[in-house]
Parts: sequence; structure tokens; C-alpha cells
Amino acid sequence: MFDPKAAGYNDPVLVAATDGVGTKLKIAIDTDQHDTVGIDLVAMCVNDLVVQGAEPLFFLDYFATGRLAPQAAAAVVAGIAEGCRQAGCALIGGETAEMPGMYAEGDYDLAGFSVGAAERGKLLPKGNISAGDVILGIASAGVHSNGFSLVRHVLAEKNVDFDTAAGFDTSRTWGEALLIPTKIYVKSCLKLHKAGLTKAFAHITGGGLIENIPRVLPDGMAADLDPTAWPVPAVFSWLMTEGGIGAPEMARTFNCGIGMIAVVAAEHADNATHILAAGSEQVFQIGEIVARGDTDDVVRLPGLEAAWRA
Repeated sequence: MFDPKAAGYNDPVLVAATDGVGTKLKIAIDTDQHDTVGIDLVAMCVNDLVVQGAEPLFFLDYFATGRLAPQAAAAVVAGIAEGCRQAGCALIGGETAEMPGMYAEGDYDLAGFSVGAAERGKLLPKGNISAGDVILGIASAGVHSNGFSLVRHVLAEKNVDFDTAAGFDTSRTWGEALLIPTKIYVKSCLKLHKAGLTKAFAHITGGGLIENIPRVLPDGMAADLDPTAWPVPAVFSWLMTEGGIGAPEMARTFNCGIGMIAVVAAEHADNATHILAAGSEQVFQIGEIVARGDTDDVVRLPGLEAAWRA
């Protein structure tokens, strides 16, 4: 049983997160590559814990299918175990459900649930976010686990075969490139939080930069981002060009190269960058907090279309 006092928590509060992998699973199923989506599943939950300032304690999974394929299921569970190892939490069990008639042959779905602990007085976001604070962007590993309905639509329009070389990275097949798992930011972000430098984290998932950053901002504050401050990975440039997707829609759907943001005071930006980089993160200073003013735009990306088309 978890002992908060033994773990160093004086006034602990438990927080929980639940999520899934979404239609990225269709690519894993179509390519018969099941060993990474379990990492995605864990990442989607534990990254949502760390943004609250919580340390993941344990994880449970739910695996549903029409008829169990033992080899595929074993690969999925191995990925879940690897995700838990990366997050530093325990895999304490889960549920496997066979439901004939509910799923097509070979199809399955995944959901996950994770619980974490935090000091009550150190929960994030903090209430002292103010104009002039710096927004640090932490690089993503790829598309992660959001926007795959649109990804699959673009690939279907282009008649892409998952076994052929990716149009943006000929060293990998389309399947390999798109199944790169969601990055788990727990250890590096917790280290920054424990240093007392973090005012907020935001996990850039469904809704992209446009819809996730506002969740951690107080009323009256906005995020002014510089779209030239970080390199947009080639997969997103390919999707934007080949799919005819506008840059604003890209920023509202995908992480576009930034999987997590941290808000810190300007005087702590260099130290925070150093701490994150020491945890093997690639970090960019991508913007600052400003007063919202009269506009309804909470996230501003001036010159976005020109910057990303270039």
C-alpha cells in the first residue's frame, strides 16, 4: 500500500487521469505493429498527471477486442509495461474484455487509468502566472496520439501504403514513422517542478497549441507565441502541404513539434531550460504571457501561415 509519509509527502492529495490512444490504433492494427501503442496509452495518462504537479504512482489498462489475439495482446501489454517503466509508476493490473460482434476481426481498443500524488500546496497551475512570464516548449517525438483521424484521411487520399517509405523520412516506412510513441515527460518535468520553478505545464494533445495552453492561464492572460521559435517536424510540414491543411488548423489539431509547455518566470527561464535539457529534453523559448486585452484570442501566433509555409 502507498504510504505518502514514507514517500516524502507531508500533505498529499491524490489525482487521477484517464485516456486512450484513439484511431492511431488503426495504423497499429493495419501494420501488425503493436509494441508501441501501449507506451502511448501510458503517456496520455501520466503526462496529464504531471501537468497537475503530481507524481504517477500506478497504472491500470483496459483492453477490449472481439476475439483475443494472444501475440498482439502480449505486444500491447509489453508496451504498457515499458511506458510504466519510463514514467516510474507501477502497472498493478487491468481488464481484458472479449466481446464478439462488437469489433471487426483483429480490431481492439485501449483505455488507461493512472493515479498520482502531489503536495496539496504545490498543485499546478499556480495562481501567480503574470505578464512577462516565459513559455518554454518541449519537443515532441512526432504526431504522438492525437489527430490521427485527419492523418488517416490525408493518407487515404494519397493512397499511401504503410509499408512503403514515408514521404518525409525515407529511412522509415509510413507505419514506423507514424507509430513513434507519445513522449513521456514525467521525469524531466517533475524535476523542474521540484526545483520550484514551474508555474504551469500544459500537455499539448487534442486541440493542439490553440486549445491546450488556455487551460492553464488565469482570466485576463494570453499566450503570445513565436511560430518561428522552433522547427516544425517534417511529418507536420508534409501533412500541411499534401493535405492542404491551413496552419491555424494544424495548430488546433496537432502538437506541431511541441508536446509539452512550461510557464516560468522570466528570471528562471535559463535555469529551467538547463534542468529540462539535463533530462534529455529539447527545449525552445517559444513565447511569453501577455495581458489579453480586448481580443478573444487566448493563444496568438502572429505570422503563423507564412512562417510554417516557409
